[in-house]
Formats: sequence, C-alpha cells, structure tokens
Amino acid sequence: CKILRCNSEYVAATLHLRGPDRGAAFCTALRSYSLCTRRTARTCRGDLAFHSAVHGIEDLMIQNNCSKEGPTAPPRPRPAAPNPHGFESLDVCDYERSFLYKHGRPPGFQHCAAFGDPHIRTFHDDFHTCRVEGSWPLLDNEYLFVQATNSPVAKGSNATVTSKLTIIFKNMKECIDQKVYQAELDNLPAAFQDGSVNGGSRPGGSSLAIRELSPGRHVEIRAGYIGTTIAVRQAGRQLSFSIRAAEEVARAFTEEQDLQLCVGGCPHSQRMSRSPRGRGRVPAETARALCRETLPVEDVYFQSCVFDVVTSGDANFTMAARGALEDARLFLPDAEKLHIFQ
Repeated sequence: CKILRCNSEYVAATLHLRGPDRGAAFCTALRSYSLCTRRTARTCRGDLAFHSAVHGIEDLMIQNNCSKEGPTAPPRPRPAAPNPHGFESLDVCDYERSFLYKHGRPPGFQHCAAFGDPHIRTFHDDFHTCRVEGSWPLLDNEYLFVQATNSPVAKGSNATVTSKLTIIFKNMKECIDQKVYQAELDNLPAAFQDGSVNGGSRPGGSSLAIRELSPGRHVEIRAGYIGTTIAVRQAGRQLSFSIRAAEEVARAFTEEQDLQLCVGGCPHSQRMSRSPRGRGRVPAETARALCRETLPVEDVYFQSCVFDVVTSGDANFTMAARGALEDARLFLPDAEKLHIFQ
C-alpha cells in the first residue's frame, strides 16, 4: 500500500499555499491526491490510513468548493531507487527531515533525566526521588534500551546513586548496526563498546555519533535516525543521564515493556521524601547555601541538590543537579516547563 507516498506528495504540494489566493492550486493538489489514492485502491483496501485519506479528501473538496473534474498536477519526480517509506534514502536516517516530509510539520519531543540520588524527571514532567538499588530500566522500547545500576550513596544509607549506565541502540535497517555504550564511575568513554564512534558501515552510519564534551565528565550521543540526543555525565561519585527523544520514539513500546523509569517514574514502593529525617552528613543550612551558589531557583533541582549534599556529605552533588538543569534547558521542548515546584 503506497498511501504514505500519496500523503507526502499532497503535503509537499500544499505546504507553501497560504492566503485567499490558494484556491485553484489547492483544488489541483486535492484532485492529484484523489487520483493517487484511486491508483492505490486495490492494494490499500484494508488500510485505515487509506480510508481516512479518501474521506478527508472528500470533505476538503466540499469545504473548498473544488470540482472533481479539472487539472491535476503531474506527480513529482521520484528518486531513482525509492525505499518503502517513499522518501529519499538519505532521509530515511534523518528522522526530523523524514517526519516533516511525511506529516508536513516538525516532530514533538520529550525529555527525561536521572541524576543524583537518583532523582527521576519523567517524560511527563513528574519528579521522583528513588531508592532503587541494583539495575533498573530507564527506557525499554523498540529503538533503545537504557539501564541504570544503582549503589548505596554511603554505608547504611537508603539513598542510592547511579554507578553504571548501559545504553543499547538497537539495530535499524539501513541506518545503524546495534551499538552498546557503557559508562561506569571514572570511566566515561568517548566511544561505543566496540571502539567505534558512529553507527557502523551502513549507509546511515553517521546518523549515530558520539562526542566528548568534557574529558571523563560529559559525553553526548546524537542519534539523528530516531531524532534523539543523550547526555551522560559524571559529577563526584555518581553518573547522570539525560535524553531528548522524539515523542514517537518515546512511545514505541508494548504492554510487556511496562517498567521504564522515564515513562512511569519509580514504583511507589521505591519513592523517597526529599526531606531527610535524622542526622545527615552535612547540616541542611550548609547544604542549602552550597546549592544556592549554582541553583538560585528553589525548584526540585535545588531540593534534590540539598537532599544529596545532606545525605552524602559530598559537595560535588551540586554539580550533578546543575548539569541536569543545564541538560533540561537544552533538551526541553517547552522552556516554561524547565522548573518544577513541589
């Protein structure tokens, strides 16, 4: 069924039509769209997208007073060897370009982060502090698997920190071979586990790339083929993870993949209050003064910083919260959601 190609050609033909003078050209595009759907009718008979397109064309033609008879635009020239998705092979591994081509608009994005104790900011802007000890999946979907391994922040403490991160970029058609990135405390490599720095020898291998922004402290991985960017940092004795993922990618999982901290936050039984009771390793006021130097807004990043410094006695945790806030400022699609207050 080639309905996606019909949709793409219609979007491309109408993308720049604006204002009251678009009438004739718009009707021509609609007739071309209708002709394209008729040509695919036999193979698309059971396809929901096909039937939606047919009904949509009828409605638009009525709304715009378009006659069914009249000129149609000649089909745009196709690449010599089109792929099944109907856009140029170079675009298959450029998620943002191909999404714009298919839908006529840029994709939406979501942000998740895990840092410090760990504290989890989910794709839905929920914020939890977790005691999760051992290995837990942050993401588990069709494209990515990310696992954080957490250890106690101090002997006898309920609080934990991320000591190891494993990120698997799953094999994807002509774009990339499967690649695994693994970071541990004091070992933040600027390469994948096999020593490579990109997605391999496939045509779209360069659509996955890793670069070191600060040696041993900050690595960024860009996965252009799925519209996703990941930041991994080390501050003090803990690792942090931040991601900006296309909405379609973040939602590409089944019911069986139900445990993902980036999606649902940490389970209720694993959530902690950020008001530490009992004796901390640093007085709360001292911790607040330290955190205020790098985090002037007293939001959840600030509260998390205070909690971590009090619990661990390690002033480096101020940099963990600061790094997470910087990533959020860079990755969040909506700047107004940067600060969360609880």
